Amino acid sequence: MPLPWTAVLMTSHLMVLAADKVPEFSVDPSCQAAASAAINMNRNADTCRQDERTARGTLDKDWGTFEAAQKARCIRLIHSGGSPSYVELLTCLELAKQAAALPKVDREPRR
Repeated sequence: MPLPWTAVLMTSHLMVLAADKVPEFSVDPSCQAAASAAINMNRNADTCRQDERTARGTLDKDWGTFEAAQKARCIRLIHSGGSPSYVELLTCLELAKQAAALPKVDREPRR
């Protein structure tokens, strides 16, 4: 009889693959909130949902280009401020990727 931990080892790659895809969440709450707070009459829930679909498509395409630590941090961050948004997730990941590409001297705080 195999040891219990061998089952974990044999299936751990499946957990990594499942965790390493764009998260699923409903954007309707954030789009409704954005539409009700919009000053611009052209900015409505349908426009918001279209922006979210576009951002989700970009995330699906580029997901593998972001580091695991960046993904984990950005996912935590977008869930901390209310309803999650693919636009916010994409923005966070793009900024994290650009910041990581800066020369080290530009990433250190000035004294």
